Amino acid sequence: MSETTPGQTVGPFFHLGLPFPGDRELVPGGHAQAVQLHGFMLDGAANPVPDALIELWQADPDGRVVRAAGSLRRDGWTFTGWGRAATDAAGHYSFTTLAPGGAAPFFALTVFARGLTNRLFTRAYLPGAPLPPGLPESLRAETDAHGFRFDVRLQGENETVFLTFPRHR
Repeated sequence: MSETTPGQTVGPFFHLGLPFPGDRELVPGGHAQAVQLHGFMLDGAANPVPDALIELWQADPDGRVVRAAGSLRRDGWTFTGWGRAATDAAGHYSFTTLAPGGAAPFFALTVFARGLTNRLFTRAYLPGAPLPPGLPESLRAETDAHGFRFDVRLQGENETVFLTFPRHR
């Protein structure tokens, strides 16, 4: 008989301790350059994942990696380049942010969800931006009326490409 580990039996309970005021609002909704990055988290059968958490990391509109403190206590004007959004009952997430700049502008996303023994990393490149060699078009966000849409598909047809990093296990 094998024992299950806590990671196999508990959670996720993201909604209990990780959300904070303004977590998904990297800039206020009324900001002149505000855009939405939003989409759905879907499992292998294309069903919504209502209990997931997505973290966003990004450069500012000039392509600079921001190093300002203050992500956990938004002050309404300091752009920190980091946010966190839980999915709702329909598996939808959204961020209010700025479009990142740079040679190949993208949003870096970290995914936490049920059934995952570790976090997953992916990127959502802006429409029209050049993709680094070897990366598939499926890493490109789509333009819509509010900004950008990027669905995260954990498995199955059109599965999101997840990236690895040398120091990540």
